[in-house]
Amino acid sequence: MQVVIGNRTWEMGQQQFKGLLHVASEQVPFGIYAVVRQGYAELCNHKCTSTSQLKALIRQYKSKGYKVYYNGK
Repeated sequence: MQVVIGNRTWEMGQQQFKGLLHVASEQVPFGIYAVVRQGYAELCNHKCTSTSQLKALIRQYKSKGYKVYYNGK
């Protein structure tokens, strides 16, 4: 699986990525921290200020075919 963190690309297995997701989820208390699509993942740091803003971002990514990992209230 290819994982993009910032402007660098890393190759890692599913178990390593799950560990990375756990760490990333702690860094974003309210917002999107990762998006995934068939062998490609990108760590994000989209911090949101409202639930409607978070839902709008989630809809945008899902419409492009991504699975979205996020923390909400």
